[in-house]
Formats: sequence, structure tokens, C-alpha cells
Amino acid sequence: MSGPQGPYEPAVAAAHPIDPAVRIGHVHLRTADIDRVRAFYVDIMGFDVVFEARDVPGWGTTGDLLFLSAGGYHHHLGFNTWKSAGGPPQPDGVTGLHHVALNFSTRAALAGTVRRLVVADVPLRQLSDHGTHLAVYLSDPDGNDLELAWDRPFDEWPRYGAADASAFDRPLDLEELLAAR
Repeated sequence: MSGPQGPYEPAVAAAHPIDPAVRIGHVHLRTADIDRVRAFYVDIMGFDVVFEARDVPGWGTTGDLLFLSAGGYHHHLGFNTWKSAGGPPQPDGVTGLHHVALNFSTRAALAGTVRRLVVADVPLRQLSDHGTHLAVYLSDPDGNDLELAWDRPFDEWPRYGAADASAFDRPLDLEELLAAR
């Protein structure tokens, strides 16, 4: 079987495999405040606004809508306030979305976005070198968890079960990452 980065062997192969070319198209999240989430994702993170509307009907109510893109896709992230305007974040201990991973094309591109977050005093919760990829974890203004990541080339990935398997989840040095150009 071949994945997007190269060949791998699944731990459990599906009896009826899904199309191997399937990709996650976008994530649509509820937000308490469109303006607050727009300031974070557009002004700090650097996403483009594809579409924005106020008082749009949806799911039996009206609310605000915001679609964001990186590089011209119809939208990578969608936000609405249809059932969540003014609401609190979901508490820990409930089921639901764990995090959204945003994969960057280069280490320098990841560093550039992390640099803007640091300048804006956005708390970074965890910095990890997972062996296969570098990851910076944080929460958006609504408490949705994000993983900002850069994948190493597949041929540099450590192999599960190999002697260096303990290298998964090493701390990532923030200053070293921010120095990437």
C-alpha cells in the first residue's frame, strides 16, 4: 500500500479499503464570535477570507459564516455561529473533535506562522518532535485545539519497532524552529 508520503504497512488493513487518494477537504467549526476567530485565523495565522456573511440562515436559525483558505482552495476552514454564538468552549472530558492538524509545506513556513503566534502572545501548549513530523500545539480563541505540523520526508521517518523508536515525541526547541528560514 502506498500513502501520500510513501509506502507503509497498515497495522490493520481494512477488509474494504477506502479510496487511497481520499483527502480531508475542510473542517467546519462552530464559533462563539466570528470577528474574534477571524482576527486569529486571518490577522495572525495568515489565512485568506474566501467568503464571509452575517445573519445567514442555517440549521433552523441564523448566524455568521466565515470560509478561510490557504492558496485558493474553496475553503480549508469554515466557521459558523448557527448554534454557538456567545457560547463557551466545550469542556474537557466530552467526546468530539480532538484537534485539527494544519500541515505546512516547509519547516520555514511552519516557523513563520509560529513566529507570528509568538509575537501575538498566543500561548503554545506543546512543542514536539514526533520523529515523522514537527508539531506545535495550541488552542484557537474558541478552545479548538490545533496542531501546526511539518512532515519530514518519508525516507527520514523513524520506523516503528526500530531501535530509535523512543525518539518519537522528543521536545522541539522553539528557538531552533524559529531560526528556520
